[in-house]
Amino acid sequence: MYAIVRAGGRQEKVAVDDVLTVDKLSGEAGSTVTFPAVLVVDGDKVVSSAADLAKYQVTAEIVGAVKGPKINIMHYRNKTGYKRRMGHRQPYTEVKITGIKAGK
Repeated sequence: MYAIVRAGGRQEKVAVDDVLTVDKLSGEAGSTVTFPAVLVVDGDKVVSSAADLAKYQVTAEIVGAVKGPKINIMHYRNKTGYKRRMGHRQPYTEVKITGIKAGK
């Protein structure tokens, strides 16, 4: 069984016990978050209608905060002596999927 969930403006394919990196979430390590399901596949049964997906709940546990790769930014203007160097590391949150359950 797996699901496609919406996480941080992107869609991710997840199954139970998967660890994935999503955009930064508020919450501490060990707390639980839920993601809205876009599609659920259970064997040969595919659930995609909005009414049926509202019954499904994808829960995850926050593992911790991580940072993305370093991005180097260089601004340069020719013949003026202007140059600036900056760097950036995007903050992410690592989550572990704990369950994909059908509700009421």
